[in-house]
Amino acid sequence: MKQVVQNYKSGELALLDVPVPGCKPGGVLVRSAYSLISTGTELMKVSEAGMSMLGKARSRPDQVAKVVQSVATNGVPATYRKVMGKLDSYTPLGYSLCGMVEQVGAGIDDVKVGDLVACAGNEHALHAELNWVPKNLYARVPDGLAPRHAAFGTVGSIALQGVRRGEPQLGDVALVIGLGLIGQLVVQLLAASGVRVIGADPDPVRCELAERLGAAACGDPASAAVEASVAELTGGLGVDQVYLAAGGGSNQPVELAARMSRDRGRVVDIGKCRLDLPWNAYYEKELDVRFSRSYGPGRYDPEYELEGRDYPIGYVRWTERRNLACFLDLLARGSVDVEPLVSHIADFDDAVETYQRLKDGDLKAVAVLFRYPERKEEAAEAEAPAVAVPAVRRGGGVSTPARYANASVRLAFVGAGNYATSMLLPHLERRDGVELATVVTTTALSAANAKRKFGFAEATTDLDAVLGDPSIDAVFVVTRHSSHAELTQRALRAGKAVFVEKPLALTEDELAGVLAAVEESGNDRLQVGFNRRFAPLLQEARKRFGSRTGPGNVRYLVNAGRLEHGSWYLQQGTEGSRFAGEGGHFIDTVSWLLGADPVSVYAVATSGNEDLQVVLRYPDGSTATIAYVTTGSPGFPKETLDLIADGKVLRLDDFVRASVYSGNRWVSSRLPKARDKGQSAELAAFIKAVRTGRPMPVPLESLAATTAATLAVQAGLAGGAPVTLARAR
Repeated sequence: MKQVVQNYKSGELALLDVPVPGCKPGGVLVRSAYSLISTGTELMKVSEAGMSMLGKARSRPDQVAKVVQSVATNGVPATYRKVMGKLDSYTPLGYSLCGMVEQVGAGIDDVKVGDLVACAGNEHALHAELNWVPKNLYARVPDGLAPRHAAFGTVGSIALQGVRRGEPQLGDVALVIGLGLIGQLVVQLLAASGVRVIGADPDPVRCELAERLGAAACGDPASAAVEASVAELTGGLGVDQVYLAAGGGSNQPVELAARMSRDRGRVVDIGKCRLDLPWNAYYEKELDVRFSRSYGPGRYDPEYELEGRDYPIGYVRWTERRNLACFLDLLARGSVDVEPLVSHIADFDDAVETYQRLKDGDLKAVAVLFRYPERKEEAAEAEAPAVAVPAVRRGGGVSTPARYANASVRLAFVGAGNYATSMLLPHLERRDGVELATVVTTTALSAANAKRKFGFAEATTDLDAVLGDPSIDAVFVVTRHSSHAELTQRALRAGKAVFVEKPLALTEDELAGVLAAVEESGNDRLQVGFNRRFAPLLQEARKRFGSRTGPGNVRYLVNAGRLEHGSWYLQQGTEGSRFAGEGGHFIDTVSWLLGADPVSVYAVATSGNEDLQVVLRYPDGSTATIAYVTTGSPGFPKETLDLIADGKVLRLDDFVRASVYSGNRWVSSRLPKARDKGQSAELAAFIKAVRTGRPMPVPLESLAATTAATLAVQAGLAGGAPVTLARAR
């Protein structure tokens, strides 16, 4: 299928061939009929992409701050790879469309195949022939409403939410500053609510259009016309609400809003404009400044948008989805008319040319629609939908055979997110003896990006086809945590060697399922992404430390830091706790240093379980304490580790410096490039094992023990007592 994309680094716009997205549970696959170009938001994004790197930095100081922090935490090379990987990727455009349901995912019963729906979301209602849309981001189109009008549903919801934030009442007078697409819709919604509306925009054509659609008067904000209209309609008292639907860097809109507002009036920001509030003007009138967040309550909440968890109507009357349905109803009843806003309808095949004309100013428009071709006969590709350490048993099957020494190992990646593209694939794309065969994702564009950047031969959303391909030697599972165990089991049963990023499992049942797959298939070719034991600096320090005769004591401080709001790591209901997701890294490192697997786990936490202290006990009496904290200073190193035994001390400082204090003190020199946490060496060891048929780099028993210990932390927190890791024999 085709999709409109843009490279943010080069500014290139393209109509790209990408795989059809899979139809996941909790949503529907929609074939687009019409999608709407947001001539404000999207053109701003297109313009930013055409800027120099310095211009991009100036336009997004918030992102620059994140880059600076990443340099302090991860070093320059890793940060550079991460940033350039994001910039030099195709990003989608679009967020408002209407189309027909082509496939219904599990758990959906409110629409059926063939229904017409309006869809929202800058990750789901894209300018693409097919989109997967979760339940709370679509609404059924009322009978009789034209699809091209229903395609306005998302931008209509944005305008509607802005009006709701202003709380207009019958007889109020409102000023709408900015008469672009959103402003024109706000004018109509206010007029339909019994509010007299004044519009302000420097474009006389837009002013005339707003008056035809219900505004009492409109004018250039730089002239006296707006002020005169406000004085006439309010008796000189000022408007009840001002709606800022303008964009750009001028501070004129907020200054005009202060002058035109009545005492204790409301100012609602809907667009993205400069907000340098003149303090005296806003203070003296005690103006109420409000922000309108996109389509309504639920926006940016992954549990609402992705998991389909609705808000009770008694507590949240108007959510994203209810706003979308409401606006469609207003269109169907004729309370709002969007036909006069349609300046141009372009065939989807002409998408790139249309954007270029808009950017260059050749096409002046309030609203532009893409019209999609009639459905072709093509099948939509769908992706199939006391703690005991389980004993590791291997069935009688034959393990994956060794490759010939000079044969390439053919790899498939399931998932192509940030970690895969910044920390794994750069080490594999030019490695001798490796062939990147296929990348599998549930979203079409991420697969296409990985194929373009790393040279995969194929990109698809069909996992079954990959697992059934006998030429694939190994499968990398680099998806969200909740899917690791299931995908690992499927790949093992398909006879593939498997590299799965941590965690291997989120529950004891999932771990048992993975080990059952090993036993039933006879395939034990499994590696979990515990890379720190492969870090060259830590390997050298351990060698310098030498053998150990008495019990050891390990102290490991992990200054994990806080996650950004909206991170999927915070979705504990589906993705497990943060420690369950990454704690295995640190337990594996400690166990490798001590040369054994833990026999008990004790864990305590601060209020809210944000900061943890995990104490591990080992068979020879050794102990390890892992302090996993999120409330520390971001300027402090992320990981510091000490091993003390036999009168010796090993010290590791965030993988940039190590030292050993013994008879002869050894101190490493600072690494010349950056932190090396072992990913490259780990991948090399895995590829070698796959090619030669030799044992995997980490024994399966150790992987299972580390996973069981990680899971036992949660059990220990709940029970308040040490958890014995009983090993069945």
